[in-house]
Amino acid sequence: MVKAQRRFRMSIADVLIYLFMIIVVLVCFIPFVYMLALSLSSPEAIINNKVSLIPVGVNFEAYIQIFTYPNFFRAYGNTIFYTVAGTCIALFMTTLFAYAMSKRFLKGHKVVMMLIVFSMFFSGGLIPTYLLISNLQLTGTVWAMLLPFAINQFNLIILINFIRAIPSEIEEAAIIDGLNYFGILYRVILPLSTPALATIGLYTAVFFWNDWFNGLIYLNTNQYPVMLFLRNIVNGTTMIGDGAGAADRSTIAMSIKSAVIITSTLPIIILYPLLQRFFVAGLTVGSVKG
Repeated sequence: MVKAQRRFRMSIADVLIYLFMIIVVLVCFIPFVYMLALSLSSPEAIINNKVSLIPVGVNFEAYIQIFTYPNFFRAYGNTIFYTVAGTCIALFMTTLFAYAMSKRFLKGHKVVMMLIVFSMFFSGGLIPTYLLISNLQLTGTVWAMLLPFAINQFNLIILINFIRAIPSEIEEAAIIDGLNYFGILYRVILPLSTPALATIGLYTAVFFWNDWFNGLIYLNTNQYPVMLFLRNIVNGTTMIGDGAGAADRSTIAMSIKSAVIITSTLPIIILYPLLQRFFVAGLTVGSVKG
């Protein structure tokens, strides 16, 4: 009788957990579906508030306007380059730094670790950062989007803790086999650190994909990432809708805003499920040890 009651209680707890997770998923998923429906609906349906979660009077005008904007595909190509190159540079620099910082016997280890934590909470600010990048003559070049963000302190700490969790006996065996530290890093540490690398790689890729403010400050027009390009489109359609005072133009602007949201977030939404299993393992293992 007692065992049956315990099983019944456990089943109720499981049901409540599943219901809560379903509600969370719906809260995140329904707005995205609504934006998709708005972007594909006709202006008349949007004016009459007929659009819910299913497109009414399917219309691709918003996407046609976005795709036919001058330099749209150039901006998309710029973002893909910034994301891929920035993620590769960040993974390379973070891995080298994290492997060195995982060795507690190195002199000055505690001081460097304190500087990492301190810089994670306190930074120089926007103006000093801009002056530094400007004095390094990086403004107007793609390096202004890549080099200043090569190492993120939070990602670095995750990777340091993950590498520390790898048994030291594995490295000792590799040293006996004749490998130096670079060989150990390449042949032993990197294959074992796949979950952590996938985690920080996803964090970094999302950052570079969504970044538009740094492009606005440092880059020329033909170097703009797609997020900044789409932001300018949204601002332009908003001014058209407000200035014209016409309902059809206002609804077209709403459709374009929805299409912009779908266009900008869809690649990352597709990427996340591919890395999700590594993401969970890397985040949990790399964050529990200090």
